[in-house]
Amino acid sequence: TEPELVGGASSGLQPAERSGDAERPLVAARPHCSGTTGAAAAAEGAVLSVRGGAAMAEPVREELSALAAIFCGPDEWEVLSLSETDGAVFRILTKAEGFTDTDIRLQLVFHLPLSYPSCLPGIVVNSKDLTRAQCEIVKEKLLEQAETLLSEPMVHELVLWIQQNLRHILKRPEAGGGSEKCSSAASVTVDDGLWMTLLHLDHMRSKTKYVKTVEKWVSDLRLTGRLMFMGKIILILLQGDRNDIKEYLILQKTCKVDVDSSGKKCKEKMISVLFETKVQTEHKRFLAFEVKEYSSLDELQKEFETTGLKKLFSEFVLRLVK
Repeated sequence: TEPELVGGASSGLQPAERSGDAERPLVAARPHCSGTTGAAAAAEGAVLSVRGGAAMAEPVREELSALAAIFCGPDEWEVLSLSETDGAVFRILTKAEGFTDTDIRLQLVFHLPLSYPSCLPGIVVNSKDLTRAQCEIVKEKLLEQAETLLSEPMVHELVLWIQQNLRHILKRPEAGGGSEKCSSAASVTVDDGLWMTLLHLDHMRSKTKYVKTVEKWVSDLRLTGRLMFMGKIILILLQGDRNDIKEYLILQKTCKVDVDSSGKKCKEKMISVLFETKVQTEHKRFLAFEVKEYSSLDELQKEFETTGLKKLFSEFVLRLVK
């Protein structure tokens, strides 16, 4: 079902004013779907199953339950993770009118840390209809709007706001000059500096397409490192800004990057993070991203030794062989 926009396309969505002691509603008005789809019911059930103040504040649980009921169309809503330490991560698929009057498909991933809504949510914007630079501009504008909504549930209002204002944002290419502010605001809980992570993939059925997709993602996110194949072992070693690495992981888990046994496109469900660490002085800095095949375990081990990761190879990679 399509969202019902509030206000004119150029005015943006403003919070309703308080009347006496009345608070503005949890989310702006929008027709709910008739009935509850299986996916929405499952998502809402996952939200409601998280109990206790230490896990998630009651207002946040209520907001997520409302969002699950509102974004109940096919693939509109998906909970990616619920954590007692990291909060909630979920994605919303929506559309907004571009400056050429065509619909722009948007994938918005929100991270609500435990201190939300007293702090900004993390936001990742992806779209097959926009360039990487345009996605960064949209993210920056969403974060600026979020700053005006602090201490109140804001996700639905942000989605409505971008639906109404995307065409005007895309008409202002000069807005891309604030990318540094965008990066820092989106990751208020993320440390600065160069980070490194090692990922393990269980398999690749459509190897050629999968590799091309990984190469595009790391290029767009300005990451470096290695995609390593040794027998049945598949490893991805990434270096870069920690927030960009986290964004890569979101792409890896939310996009249909491979095919299942019947040949249908599917998401990556069997990826594991072996380790994540800040790059130390003894670690090699990669200048590019390379895809490499290794004929033996010794050859793979030498790769890790030359990058200063001998100990991590022993602790994490060797156990994959056993």
